[in-house]
Amino acid sequence: MKAYWFDNLPGDQRQPHDSGRTVDPAYLEKLGVVYHHVPEVSGVDAIATSRNYKNRDEITVSPEKMGDIYEEKVKSFFHEHLHEDEEIRYILNGAGYFDVRSEDDDWVRIRLEKGDLIVLPSGIYHRFTTDEQNYTNAMRLFKDEPKWTPLNRGEETEENQFRKEYLKSRQGLTA
Repeated sequence: MKAYWFDNLPGDQRQPHDSGRTVDPAYLEKLGVVYHHVPEVSGVDAIATSRNYKNRDEITVSPEKMGDIYEEKVKSFFHEHLHEDEEIRYILNGAGYFDVRSEDDDWVRIRLEKGDLIVLPSGIYHRFTTDEQNYTNAMRLFKDEPKWTPLNRGEETEENQFRKEYLKSRQGLTA
């Protein structure tokens, strides 16, 4: 895992966009982001048990697996959104980027590779993209039935109960 401030320069979203300014993992924790490096799936099983994740599935984001809809899907994943559930991803193969909003509404880019597990809290604004290799194979974990409903950022999400609870739990974070 490597975390840094997104450079906000024009260019393909799958490029590193590394500003050269690293972000300490303790800051990610302040945002509610949980990170673990887990070399073996058995370690994921232990985390799943401790956090009450009952279900899981696997997703492969690549042109080979998704065909003609790949570019459209990757662009949709990159729309800023939140979820009303935690988003848990364990990278089985490949790599990708999760961008999360900072307390000042800037983007923090988190590069994940094989063996990296991330938990994004419900209510945090974020987005995802593959890297320039166009391949991410990830395990998705869920507390209940598998679902993935992105709520794109807008006036409605600012009033969303899960967004408000997220901000309240992170005292000092701005809307």
